[in-house]
Amino acid sequence: MPKLQELQDLTVQVRRDILRMVHKVNSGHPGGSLGCTEFFVALYNEIMELKDGFNMDGNGEDLFFLSNGHISPVFYSVLARKGYFTIDELNTFRLIDSRLQGHPTTHEGLPGVRIASGSLGQGMSVALGAAQAKKLNKDSKLVYTLHGDGELQEGQNWEAIMYAAGKKVDNIIATIDYNGQQIDGATEDVLPMGDLKMKFEAFGWDVMDILEGNDLEAILKGMKEAKDRTGKGKPVCVLLHTIMGHGVDFMMYTHAWHGKAPNDEQLATALAQNPETLGDY
Repeated sequence: MPKLQELQDLTVQVRRDILRMVHKVNSGHPGGSLGCTEFFVALYNEIMELKDGFNMDGNGEDLFFLSNGHISPVFYSVLARKGYFTIDELNTFRLIDSRLQGHPTTHEGLPGVRIASGSLGQGMSVALGAAQAKKLNKDSKLVYTLHGDGELQEGQNWEAIMYAAGKKVDNIIATIDYNGQQIDGATEDVLPMGDLKMKFEAFGWDVMDILEGNDLEAILKGMKEAKDRTGKGKPVCVLLHTIMGHGVDFMMYTHAWHGKAPNDEQLATALAQNPETLGDY
């Protein structure tokens, strides 16, 4: 088990990766990526049970599906730092012919990426298929997903959420990045979704909150509890309360940095708040 300090150091480095990637091409989505950094670091380095190497069939290991694909910078950074591909490849983010497109794709065979997730609202459906395949194959490993809270305004999610409970798909843990922000403003202003916990429970899910979604210890404890809740006849939902832009003071608590890259001065300020720990690419 990695020491907590090692995970914290990695979290800081991943934040640096995110900032530098989107700055280099003046394009990308830093806000949600920064807000989910602790989650990704914990998931890939402590929570999920993974095999060495990468195989698309995913037999005998936990699977992860990123539904809100625009936060690809954090996904790519964590995959690279985990060894799925070289850290140096982060230099190609969003460039022509790069494997690291703005939204993850599969046609170039990037290790770690199992679905293309440029269109919102589809990740739950794909993940449920994978989870049911594991059951059919007598594979005891789990399927993890991540979704934006604003993404839940897409209707396909609720068809999948209804299906998951109706078919007792209890080997899936769906995490919602509950930051209250989306591209056009606060979710409450764009389209209020009411009480998400009550909604998921009404659809037959086992729901839990991680109230400190940018605290590694809270995430580790909460996700381990979520694992303990699987296999009991209900799909599991984790409401992860995060802060968009976390770790960079001028990006926090606002939708303004959902899809905006920092300029040179802003990058320098942001990197100063996240001192290098493991080495930049």
